[in-house]
Amino acid sequence: MNLSRLALPLLLLPTASTLADTFERDQALKLPDTLISANRQVEARNDSSAANTVFTREDIDRLQPSDVPDLLRRVPGVQVAQAGGRGSLPGVYIRGTQSAQSLVLVDGQRIGNSTSGDSNLQHLNIEQIERVEVLRGSRSVIYGSDAIGGVIQIFTRRGSEPGLQPRLHLGFGSHQTWERSLGLSGGDEKTRFNLGASLDETAGIDRTHDSYPSDGDDDAYRNKSLSLSLSHALTENIEVGANLLDNRGKSEFDNPFGRFDMDTFESVQQQPYSDFNVSSLSSYVDARINETWKTRLEFGHTENREKTLDKLSDERTVFNTYRDSVNWQNDLTLDARNSLILGGDWYEDRINSSTAFDEDSRWNRAAFIQHRYQADSFSTELGLRHDDNQQFGSQNTWSGTFTLPLNPDNDVLLSYSEGFRAPTFNDLYYPDFSNPKLKPETSKSYELQWRSQLNDNTRLEASIYRTDLEDAIIFGSNSRPQNVASARINGFEATVKQDLFGWQSNLGVAIIDPRDRDTGHTLARRARRTASWDLDRQFDRLGLGASWQLVSGSYDDLNNTQSLGGYGTLGLRSSWALNREIKLDLKVDNLLDKDYSRANYSYDGGQYGYREEGRAWMFGVTWTPEL
Repeated sequence: MNLSRLALPLLLLPTASTLADTFERDQALKLPDTLISANRQVEARNDSSAANTVFTREDIDRLQPSDVPDLLRRVPGVQVAQAGGRGSLPGVYIRGTQSAQSLVLVDGQRIGNSTSGDSNLQHLNIEQIERVEVLRGSRSVIYGSDAIGGVIQIFTRRGSEPGLQPRLHLGFGSHQTWERSLGLSGGDEKTRFNLGASLDETAGIDRTHDSYPSDGDDDAYRNKSLSLSLSHALTENIEVGANLLDNRGKSEFDNPFGRFDMDTFESVQQQPYSDFNVSSLSSYVDARINETWKTRLEFGHTENREKTLDKLSDERTVFNTYRDSVNWQNDLTLDARNSLILGGDWYEDRINSSTAFDEDSRWNRAAFIQHRYQADSFSTELGLRHDDNQQFGSQNTWSGTFTLPLNPDNDVLLSYSEGFRAPTFNDLYYPDFSNPKLKPETSKSYELQWRSQLNDNTRLEASIYRTDLEDAIIFGSNSRPQNVASARINGFEATVKQDLFGWQSNLGVAIIDPRDRDTGHTLARRARRTASWDLDRQFDRLGLGASWQLVSGSYDDLNNTQSLGGYGTLGLRSSWALNREIKLDLKVDNLLDKDYSRANYSYDGGQYGYREEGRAWMFGVTWTPEL
C-alpha cells in the first residue's frame, strides 16, 4: 500500500476553536446505544432513521462468534449463505438483496472487490474488531453505490484507558483449529492506540459431497491478521488519526465443476487454493471549527488481492483490485431545531489482473446534503445525493423520513429511499462475457418502523418494508449481462430485547417475500422465514449462553427447480473468570450435528449441497495482565 497518500491530511489541518469531546468517536465505539454509520457521525441509536443492529466488543466476547458471517446471522433480515465452512465465500443477503447490493466498510472505507462485488467478509479476523454496525435499508444518499440493501461497517479495535493494557488469546478446537492473538492498547490524555496481531489455522472440512476424487480432502484455511489504530489530539479542537487492518493467508477449496482442458476437451481434476489479502488503511482529521460547524476529512486506500493456484497443474489466475478515496463531511447545527450534513466523496478503482479487461480503472465523485428538522411533536430528515461516474455518467438519489413520537416510549417512522448499484468491472469489461452498455441497478424502498420501550426490561423494534428493484443485471442467453430483470421484495422484521430474571434475551425474526416480477419466482437462496435467539446470563464469574437459529427452505436457482432444505441449529457457550486477568471460554456450535446446506453445485448430472460444519467445539484462554 502507498503510505504517502495517507500522510496528506497532516498537511491540511484546519484552524478551530473547541472540540466538544476529545476522542468522541473512539468513546462511542464502546457504547451499545450509539450509532456512527447511518450519517457518518455519532448519534443515539434511537435518533437514527435507519433500522440498525450494533455489536460491541463486549457483545462479541459474550457471543463467541467464529467469524464475521457467524455474527451477522444474528441480525434480523440478514441471511448468510456460505459454500462450505470456515473461510468459504459467503453470500450476504440484507432484506432479500444480493451481496453486491449491500455496502461493506472498514473504518469508513469500502473494501468490496470491484471485479466481482464480493467483500470477503470471511477473511476479517474477529479478534481485530471493536464493533460491527449493520444498517438495514438503502443508505445511498450518504454512501452512493451499492447501499441498496443496507450497510455493514466494521471498526477495528481501539484503545480505551490510560496506561498499557496487553492481551493474549489462545484457542483450540475441532478440525485442528487453532486461534492465536496478541494485542496491546493504551495511551494518555492526548494519544490512544491499539496494536493487534492474530494467526488462525484450521484443517477444515471436505466442502463437497460427491465430486472428483481430488475433492475428497479437507480444505484447510490460514489467516494472518494485523490491526493498528492511532488517534492524537493536537489541540482541544483538532484530532488526527489512522487505522489499519490487514488480513492475508491461504484458503483451500473444492472445484466440483473441474477444469476444462482445451487439449482433451474434458474436465480434469483440481486441488485449487487461493492466496488472499484484504486490507484497509485510512487517516483522518476531525475538527470543530466553532459551536456550529464540525468537519471531518478522511483519506483511504484499500486492497483486495487474490491469486488462485492448483496443486495438480500450473494454472494460475490473479485478480487484484485497489481503491483510493477521499471523504469530506461537514456537520452544521443551524439552530436548536435544524441541522445539516454537507459532504463530498471521491474514489478511484484500479485493477491488476491476469485477465485482460478492456478498461482497468474508473473514478466516481459525488456531493450530498441532508437536512434534519426537530419539532416538538415530530421530526423530518431529507437528503439528496448526486454521483458522477467515469463509466456510466450521473445518478441522483434522494431519501426522506418522517418521525412521529406517539409518547416518550413509542416512535413511528415512515421513510422513502432510493438506491443504486454501479456495474462491476466483470459486468462491464470481462472478455467475451460482459456488456459495457450496462446501466446501474436502481431501487425504491418504502418502510414503516415502530420502536417501543414496552417496559423497563423489554425493548421492541419492528419494520415493514417494500423494495422495488429495476434494471437488475442478469446473464442472458448470450452469456452476457443485461439490464432486464426487476424484483419486488416485501418484508417484516422485528427484534425483542428482554431482561428475564437475570437472563439477557435477544430474539430476532424476519419474514420476506422476494420475487422476480417477470416470472413470479422466488429469488435464489433467500429463505422466506428466519429467526435467531440468543440467551445469556452471568452468574458472578460464570457466564452461560445459548444460540438458536432457524432458517426455512429456499431455492438455489432462478427457475425454482432446485430446493434447499430448511434447518435449525443450536449452540451453547460458557465462560469462567478464574481471576481478574484470566478468562476461559468454551462453546459448542451445531450441538445437534445438523446436516444442512445453503448452496448447491452440479456434478455428473446431479445436484448436491455444499457441506457446512457439523458439531464443532472451541476452547479458549484469554489473559489480560494488569501492568
